[in-house]
Amino acid sequence: MSDPIITVTLNPGLDRTLTVAALVENCVLRAQESRLDWGGKGFNVSRALLALGVPSLAMGLIGGFTGQMLTQGLRDLGLATDLVAIAGETRTNTVIQEAGSGRYVKVNEAGPPVTADDLHRLYARMDAHARPGSHWVLCGSLPPAAPVDTYAVLVRRLRARGAVVYLDSSGPALAAGLVAAPFLVKPNAEEAAEVTGAPIDDLAQAQQAAAWFLARGATVVALSLGAQGLLLATTERAVHAQPPVVAVQTLVGVGDALLAGLVDGFRRQASLDDIAAWGVACGTAAAMTPGVSMGDLATVRAVAAQVTVTPQGNQARLT
Repeated sequence: MSDPIITVTLNPGLDRTLTVAALVENCVLRAQESRLDWGGKGFNVSRALLALGVPSLAMGLIGGFTGQMLTQGLRDLGLATDLVAIAGETRTNTVIQEAGSGRYVKVNEAGPPVTADDLHRLYARMDAHARPGSHWVLCGSLPPAAPVDTYAVLVRRLRARGAVVYLDSSGPALAAGLVAAPFLVKPNAEEAAEVTGAPIDDLAQAQQAAAWFLARGATVVALSLGAQGLLLATTERAVHAQPPVVAVQTLVGVGDALLAGLVDGFRRQASLDDIAAWGVACGTAAAMTPGVSMGDLATVRAVAAQVTVTPQGNQARLT
């Protein structure tokens, strides 16, 4: 229980969320509300862990005035950080969401390019924190100019030091990182379909996708299925966790909150059923809360009591 959780965000961003009455094309939209969140998938995981009462260390690459704002914002939230400064300006990502429906458009900037020196300085910082039993969460897209195998390099370095590594990325970065055998990968259905080359429209296909990831090095696959919950699978067992129906406020950051719940569950050595339910409860609580936030621990516990967990084999259609 005392082993630390460390999140790594290679391409963070300042998340600006604008709420409009309706998403309409080809016209001027006026925001009813606006907010800034200190974003990046790993940082979102750290924020969700903080809401669970679990401390973490947020690491990553930041640059420019936006990076300074982000750094101070994370510290103001009460998050411990160890961030490497780079040249260039940390990106700003913009979300335009429709009030009350959960519909949104998110535009992500590419982010500043990184150099080999930037990455090696981050590696050195990570080496200083890595130790047997530490839990590491590697999240998000790779910044421009980063080698496609960057996550594979990180996974291997951390595993060599006895760390437990969770990987949440997509596309070629996920495929390359999988080769290094992280403990857990967390693709959503779209990301899994892209990497495996097979559609995921029902639980049978989700199970086949999970088997594909397991065969290629992952110990655990957490395949998030949106409103249909989560398929959590190992080579020995798989469960499907179905969330209750709730009023959705946003879908931004939901997967990151889900991952935080999974990491917390594995760190506590809970059962696979309980871990799946806890992860889905965290993601659902985040969907119920405006902005990039998970709400409070009481909400997560209340939702967890309503999550239905069933063994692998229920092959209902995903809708």
